[in-house]
Amino acid sequence: MTKRTKDIAVVTVLGFASGLPFPLIGGTLQAWLTTEGIDIKTIGIFTVLTFPYSFKFLWSAIFDRFNIVGLGRRRGWIIICQILILFGTFLMITFTPEHLLIFSILAAMIAFFSASQDISIDAYRTEILRPEDRGIGAAFSVTAYRIALIVAGGLCLLLADYLGWQIALTIITSLLVLGIITTFWADEPKGIKKPTTFKESFIEPFRDLLKREKSIILLLFIVLYKIGDAYASSLSTAFFIRGIGFSLTEVGTVNKIGGLISAIAGSILGGFLLRKISLYKALISFGILQAVSNIMFMVLAIEGKNFSLFVSTVVIENLTGGMGTTAFLALLMGLCNRSFAATQYALLSSLASLGRVIISPTAGFIVESIGWAAFYFLTFLVAIPGLFLIISLKKIIFNVSEK
Repeated sequence: MTKRTKDIAVVTVLGFASGLPFPLIGGTLQAWLTTEGIDIKTIGIFTVLTFPYSFKFLWSAIFDRFNIVGLGRRRGWIIICQILILFGTFLMITFTPEHLLIFSILAAMIAFFSASQDISIDAYRTEILRPEDRGIGAAFSVTAYRIALIVAGGLCLLLADYLGWQIALTIITSLLVLGIITTFWADEPKGIKKPTTFKESFIEPFRDLLKREKSIILLLFIVLYKIGDAYASSLSTAFFIRGIGFSLTEVGTVNKIGGLISAIAGSILGGFLLRKISLYKALISFGILQAVSNIMFMVLAIEGKNFSLFVSTVVIENLTGGMGTTAFLALLMGLCNRSFAATQYALLSSLASLGRVIISPTAGFIVESIGWAAFYFLTFLVAIPGLFLIISLKKIIFNVSEK
């Protein structure tokens, strides 16, 4: 196995390791609490466990600043986070929701170290992959991440139905060992200057981004590129069930399973296409496809209950969204200064989710005011500004894809 192949294999498995804990403090956890008879208000409070994923840039500089003796700056922190996630999850399984206070503290611990693991894995992927491998590396990493969501989400619920929660979660949690073994096997990125002072690790990463050419336009583009796609999908389940009238089985099969498979296919397709075309062309063409796919929701809202159109809408929306995500992650990796990749990638990925966080809560009010068809046309319009910003960033994107 060549080093190049090994690096891609490592980031793929680490993508799986990154995705596995998320359902365990998200949807799967909510299902467990629900079946244990925990009241809905308490379950609602548990949604704050996703906050560390949005604010991880606040402590990401620690992972740029300090090495773990014997393991390195990237591998060391990944392994520490993985061991603590594994330990915390087994403790959570042991205590169960019956001991709710201890259970909550353990869940919070898992959420924090899961977000922290993501910081180090994102930085590792940014540093270890060659520029020409970023597209395929991002594609495989995203695919593995999505597979982990299926395993820790749908498969875990299935196992819990037959074996009980503790056995099911023990089986799923044991898969975290794959990530630990892979991290020990991985090579530590070499030849990268490490920050040595507080200023270099906590302040310089932000200054480095802001002093770049067209930095404000660049950061605005990061906020806007996926915003139309996120806005359209924010109420898609409610749209298919309440707006159109499809059954839970139809929506679960087509939108959840079929959509996930389509998104994985889109990620892989995007990765291979990035080997054939420039990152600039990929961002434009994939971005246009993302935006146009929103029009299909509008057509479905006008047409009404049409199963073939429903399937086409889900497949095309997820396929193009997966392609756009792959190109976008390749851009984020290229933008990071490798000396403080953890801090900058965490900041950029947080910015990328900012638009979704801000705009998604308005979706219900907009639908109530103007209806589903007009809403989905609006999501198409929301996607357009980000596409225009790409043109003004052409030189920067070409430079990023080559370094």
